Amino acid sequence: MNLLSLLSLSAISAIAWAETHVFDWNITWVTANPDGMQPRPVIGINNEWPLPLLNFTKGDRIIANVRNQLGNESTSVHFHGFFQNGTNEMDGPPGVTQCNIPPNETMVYNFTLDQSGTYWYHSHTKGQYPDGWRQALVIHDEEDPYIGKYYEERVITLSDWYHDEMPGLLKEFINVANPTGAEPVPKSALMNDTQNLTVPVEPGKTYLFRVVNIGAFASQYFWIEDHDMQIVEVDGVWTEPATASMIYIASAQRYSVLVTMKNETNANYAMVGSMDTDLFDTLPSDLNYNSTGWLVYDSSVEKPAAKSVSEFDFYDDFELVPYDGLERYGDADITVTLDLTMDNLGDGANYAFFNGISYVAPKVPILYSTLTTGSAATDAAIYGTDTNAFVLNKGDIVDIVLNNDDTGKHPFHLHGHNFQVIWRSGDYEGHFNPDNVTFSSVPVRRDTLIAKPMGNFVVRFKADNPGIWLFHCHIEWHMDAGLAAVMVEAPLYLQENLTIPQNHYDVCSASGTPTEGNAAGNTEDFYDLTGENKAVAPLPAGFTARGIVALVFSCVAAFVGLASIVWYGVAPIKNSRICLPFHSEQWDAKITARKPDQIGMDAHFAHNPGIRPVAETLGDA
Repeated sequence: MNLLSLLSLSAISAIAWAETHVFDWNITWVTANPDGMQPRPVIGINNEWPLPLLNFTKGDRIIANVRNQLGNESTSVHFHGFFQNGTNEMDGPPGVTQCNIPPNETMVYNFTLDQSGTYWYHSHTKGQYPDGWRQALVIHDEEDPYIGKYYEERVITLSDWYHDEMPGLLKEFINVANPTGAEPVPKSALMNDTQNLTVPVEPGKTYLFRVVNIGAFASQYFWIEDHDMQIVEVDGVWTEPATASMIYIASAQRYSVLVTMKNETNANYAMVGSMDTDLFDTLPSDLNYNSTGWLVYDSSVEKPAAKSVSEFDFYDDFELVPYDGLERYGDADITVTLDLTMDNLGDGANYAFFNGISYVAPKVPILYSTLTTGSAATDAAIYGTDTNAFVLNKGDIVDIVLNNDDTGKHPFHLHGHNFQVIWRSGDYEGHFNPDNVTFSSVPVRRDTLIAKPMGNFVVRFKADNPGIWLFHCHIEWHMDAGLAAVMVEAPLYLQENLTIPQNHYDVCSASGTPTEGNAAGNTEDFYDLTGENKAVAPLPAGFTARGIVALVFSCVAAFVGLASIVWYGVAPIKNSRICLPFHSEQWDAKITARKPDQIGMDAHFAHNPGIRPVAETLGDA
């Protein structure tokens, strides 16, 4: 039999094994209490929560009929880490590749899987996945390099958890009363959407643990006491084995580790996810930042308390080597430099910026603009003033240089690709300087990477997947505050090769979202952005966040005082004696001598010690 015949038989076999999975998902509200502290509404599927763990095989086809039955919120779904090669319209972010799904409407996601590894799925509509709309998924492949080297696999999800719903928390977070941008602190940590998880194991067996951080804010330290872990996968990319006693998993990152059980069964062992509290502005005394589970060898034996996170050192993912040995791509054809800052805008609230631009979704989803603007689609200007759009040519080698001018850690995710991590600085090393670095020759690849505090990184990828791909911080608070950019990859190729399903246009129509023209919906002059969605205007010259807060509370005090005067003025006079208002030039002089930003502030800060002056907190994430 010749080679061509063998290849044909192999293709036929693969097709025969592939399945089509049809999901009818009604997105509904459910009441849950995963930490045992407070019941609350969460977003479930078909009136159930936690959401189903999904298992697929490479080559499978997915058809998900997603019907929004929330009643009061729009929604969407993103299959995190999927390349969606040839199906960019199925990627999920509203304003980028689709419209939001309004209540009582259904969007159909239809695509084929061409990768394997550990992933997850979640809503990409503002602030929703921390309300429960998220879960892990796994794609298997009989050609994965570690098949046959473990007995069974276990999926472990780690997450932070809030008791209040996200819409209210977001209003408090992006608010003049929170000028430093202090993120809400979680109430607890979860493991597999519960606490006190037990995982039965058999002595002497090797297990593959797939660990996924599906949280909104906190990175997690993860360890299994008295058991070494062999890292073999990150973000869908298989790696050479690397021994670790603890791993560090940022929001949206995934690891697979091989763990061999002990031969004795006389003890059980703590398995811990511990939230990194470095970004927490406060650490409440009643917050348990650990979620502890156990490897259970014998259910009749006690489950020991966990050790402290300080007793372990985590493995640096920059040192991982991809199993396939892919070397660093050649020099970049295009370099996208992104300088990250956190600052206040004219409403006094704190926002996040790339190159001074805080991302705002356009009126027309960017993919739809790409398909309807002809040759102008190659000009980033048509995609809006505040979208941070960058146009890439098909086949370009692309470097993203990220300089973090913030004192916080930020996990960045690129849709549609994994990237080579060719450089990452340490903490507080400033902006990238090509004269002082040596690029990795066989760099680790992944799709989500931590930017160190006041540090930098350089990631490199090949623009071999035409589409509109978000690059954003996966801390949900920062994404919603504008920390995003968009890669517009091969727009003219998309015009010739991609067709939006009618169902997606129907959803846009139901939501009242335009589907033609530039970012402002202009179909006549693609460079006229009149009426586009824009960020809040900057602070006036000379204003500071503290000054804005002072002004607001001064205005509030003035209105309260005026209301009191009016109330007393209209009240019936019960005494014939009339008191004239006190007035003196000396008193007026004392009032006008005070600095404007002091008026009303002294009492405010005295009663609100959690709000700190900007000078003390500038740069906090």
